[in-house]
Amino acid sequence: MAEDESNENSFETNVETSPEPTTTEELLLPRDTMLSAGIHIGTRMKTRDMEPFIYRVRPDGLFVLDIQKTDERIRVAAKFLARFEPAKVAVATSRLYAHEPATKFCELTGATPVVGRFIPGLLSNTLYAKRIDPEVIVVSDPRADAQAVKEASKVGIPIVALCSTDNEFAGVDLIIPTNNKGRRALAVIFWLLARQILRERGELPVDKDPAVPIEDFEAKLSRDEEDT
Repeated sequence: MAEDESNENSFETNVETSPEPTTTEELLLPRDTMLSAGIHIGTRMKTRDMEPFIYRVRPDGLFVLDIQKTDERIRVAAKFLARFEPAKVAVATSRLYAHEPATKFCELTGATPVVGRFIPGLLSNTLYAKRIDPEVIVVSDPRADAQAVKEASKVGIPIVALCSTDNEFAGVDLIIPTNNKGRRALAVIFWLLARQILRERGELPVDKDPAVPIEDFEAKLSRDEEDT
């Protein structure tokens, strides 16, 4: 397993309790729920691209994301993605902890899942029999999903990416600042994005949640899978 994923559990258990920037607009989920999921916990690295989305750095060196900006970007991304025919939205993820959230997202919204290794030519090779032709693509980590980002950029497909403090924006059109490595964080982000898309389409009342709970979005890996 990659080093980034080996640290995921430590990111999730170090729940941030410091006050976040206040706002008059209600968050998509209660603040405590978002904080306990660790969506605001970044890494010990930051890029210049991500600086505007970072709230502060903790004493242990972890950079903390501003959950208000995460909330705002989920709303923006949902409005954007809701404009496309469901099957024309592809979701690519190579991270193990993102497989289940991405799959559930696609089941709820009708998007096309590309889970696991991204086959070179899947977007760009017109001779490849299993080539797909989405109009927009979502990736769980632009670095881990670099092949998907490269091909989508090459053929002019807009890219929406979940980005942590260590990500760069090269080739990405719209980012959602979030912990993109933690098991619970990924479940919450994909669930929230799915819910907002359904609401934007008018398929779900604004005061209702999907029938599928957040818990069903969370990756359930065996010890062998986690150690792979």
